[in-house]
Amino acid sequence: MASGKKNISPILEFEKPIIDLEAKVDEMRAMADSMEINLEIDKLESKVRRLREEVYSKLTRWQRVQIARHPQRPQTLDYIENIFTDFVELHGDRSFRDDPAIVGGLARLDGRGVVVVGHQKGRDTKSNLMRNFGMPNPEGYRKAHRLFELAQKFNKPVVCLIDTPGAYPGMEAEERGQAEAIARNLRLMARLSVPIIITIIGEGASGGALGIGIGDRVLMLENAWYSVIAPESCSSILWRSWEYKEQAAEALKLTAPDLQKFGIIDRIVPEPIGGAHADHGAMFATMQRILTDELRGLLKFDTTDLLEQRLNKFSAMGIWTEVSADPV
Repeated sequence: MASGKKNISPILEFEKPIIDLEAKVDEMRAMADSMEINLEIDKLESKVRRLREEVYSKLTRWQRVQIARHPQRPQTLDYIENIFTDFVELHGDRSFRDDPAIVGGLARLDGRGVVVVGHQKGRDTKSNLMRNFGMPNPEGYRKAHRLFELAQKFNKPVVCLIDTPGAYPGMEAEERGQAEAIARNLRLMARLSVPIIITIIGEGASGGALGIGIGDRVLMLENAWYSVIAPESCSSILWRSWEYKEQAAEALKLTAPDLQKFGIIDRIVPEPIGGAHADHGAMFATMQRILTDELRGLLKFDTTDLLEQRLNKFSAMGIWTEVSADPV
């Protein structure tokens, strides 16, 4: 998809007032033949900008989940094509088959050789079926494992891009060792001697995300989400209905500001007003700048410090203190 292209379809519910105003501007521009009409167009365009800024400054958690799932949102291969150079995709887990839900290979970032791995969804029915809607099977995680070992062998930093509704829950995936494949990745990534940068670019659900999610720096796009469970599934478990998904999203605190506050992520990557899908070019430029900056920072550490900081980072998550009640 061409960088810089603005995509407004399909329209999210909370975007409708903005889209309606933009349509009115387009109609007036089509029949503009006087200075007076052009002045009205300028006023309406200013109103559109103000409305968009207002709407996107007050997004609920559920609205951010919707933005993260927008079909025109940039995906892993879009980022690879527009941020990295000399990408060579590597296929297969050398055991069962290639899993198109995870892509990866060798590339260059800022001129430095890296290994890049990420979830890949489709954009239409055919490609989504081919990519299994971005839900990896065990062979996808084993492919990632193979690429991580390659990075270790040739001393290449690792960049992971997370965007998945979860690991595939089918019976055949469980039979082939889904949990074991994810667990092996967690163990390997915890001790890799090369820098690892993780970025949640869309959806980050459960072990499906965590399977390529252990790193020295965990970044998250402004309108992405990251949680042990999707809001709909949480609603289904707690209320026996999907109707409470908005309440579930609020309770899960799954947005970037929430997770930065809890120490789960290290940095929020800002998106263009309107979301990453509204301006691909701006999103690619921001991501390239931030990834380059983070990689340069991590390369300053030696292996011992890198591993110690990584261990401490994840060991500190979920720490709690038990306070004894005062004696009566």
